[in-house]
Formats: sequence, structure tokens, C-alpha cells
Amino acid sequence: MIRFIDLWLSRHAEPSAAAVAAVANLKPMTVVTGGSRGIGLALARRFAKAGHDVALVARDADVAQVAAASIARELHVTALAIPLDVTDASAAQRIDAHLADNGFYLGVLINCAGIGLSGRFVSHDENAIQRLLDVNVDAPTRLMRHALPAMLARAEGGIINVASLGGLVPGPNQAAYYASKAYVVSLTRAVATENAGSGVRMMALAPGPVDTGFHHAMGAELSFYRQLILALSADQTSRRLPRLRRRLPPRRPRRYRKVAANRALDHSARRSAAAHRLAAAPPRGEAMERYRR
Repeated sequence: MIRFIDLWLSRHAEPSAAAVAAVANLKPMTVVTGGSRGIGLALARRFAKAGHDVALVARDADVAQVAAASIARELHVTALAIPLDVTDASAAQRIDAHLADNGFYLGVLINCAGIGLSGRFVSHDENAIQRLLDVNVDAPTRLMRHALPAMLARAEGGIINVASLGGLVPGPNQAAYYASKAYVVSLTRAVATENAGSGVRMMALAPGPVDTGFHHAMGAELSFYRQLILALSADQTSRRLPRLRRRLPPRRPRRYRKVAANRALDHSARRSAAAHRLAAAPPRGEAMERYRR
């Protein structure tokens, strides 16, 4: 069944031989922003349990290092800590460099870093709103735009954008936060549709309340929805993902790379043959005259 799903998701895939060869000596890694705690850490552990090497991106280097060491020790995978702020304009390039220095490339991107704001919209400082937009909107957009071309060229990979149940409805007293998550949901759906069948999987995870300290940090612990909706743990939230394939190979085997290269060459040959037939075809009037005869 999984094999059939893979074939369907790759029905329009056209892997580039050069792109596949560029990572031939590297291993794929799942990169999780906001991966040192909460939902991000739970998702990193979920992927690690399935055999994926993981990188935790977070501002606090010490916390990220402790979390990465715990994953590596308990789940027997490679776990890296990448201390940086995702709002940094060079964040994507720094992540790539850190991975390459350790023999990896970005195979799956999980955008989980996020912050919230609680209270009436007019009560928020403009800088606080801009900071929320930088983290919740700009950062995942830039990281996704950076990672997607290489994934499409290899016809493999995945992007998970962590949104929120709040992204599906307007949220008075958390207006900017709800709107930022609505953007994430809309962007993910649209880009996933644009690239359907490419071999790259994309989804938005939209959990309801989760007991991670997130709501307490933004002063929303006593909000009505916290009393109305049963909160899940971060681990329960991570288990809501579709079933992960157990122990993906660290890189595609030679046989696949050869097939990918052949597919790329076959596609180029088909285009050349089509162009040749078009150039050799008789003018339209002459063709119609032959048809009448």
C-alpha cells in the first residue's frame, strides 16, 4: 500500500540527475525549527523513533543541545543542535551549512517555531506584532521557499508546517496569532496543490490546545477555549501525524539514483524528439492537402 501511495505522490516527478548526484554522499536529515521543546521536540522524537536523523533548530543553544543529546542517546539516531534565530535573514543558508559540515542535507523540513499574543489587538505594541509576524509568517515562508526547489529537483522530501486550530477561524483577543496561523494553512494548501504528484509531501498540522506552556507564556491560560476544549499533550499531538514509514534509508540506493538519472535523460530525450518531429512536420496547409487526398 505504501508503495502505491509513493507512486501516486510521484506521478509527475521528474528527478534531476544533477540534483540527485549532488547529495549522493550525504544523508537526509529532518530539520525541526522550535525543536528544543513542546510540539517541536515531540515531532523530532516521533521522526527519530521512525529512524530519521534529526536536527533541532532553536535560539537557546544549551536547551537544544540537551534535547538533541537525549534523542541520540535514547533513540540511536544522529541528532544535531543548531542554535539560531529563524528570523535571521541567513537562517536557511546557515542550516544548510551546518548540515553539510556534518554529512547531511535537508530531507524533511518541519516549521514549528512560533509565538503568540493574547489580548485586544489595539493593546499590543507594534514591535510585538511585527515580531510575531517575523516568527510565524516570514520565517516559515522563507525556509519553505528555500528548501522546496531542491526537494522538487530530487523528487523527494517533505514539509510540515505547524499551524493551529485557530488558523481555521478568526480569533478575537488573539487576532494576530490566529491570522498568522491562517496564513500558514492557506500557504501550505496552495503550495501543496501547485506541486501535487511531484514526490514532495506537504501538510499543515493544526492542533487545538496543547499542554506545553505556550498558552501560559502569552497570558491565555484562563481563556474560554482552554476550559471548553480538551488539551492534548505534545506527544499526543505528534501521533496525529500520518503513519511514518519505519527506518527510511539514509540515502537513495545506487539503483534509484541510476533510475532517477535515466528518467531525467529520458525526459530530455522525449522533449528533443518532440521538437524534432515538430521541426520536420510539413506546413499546415500542405498537411491538410495530404489529408484531403
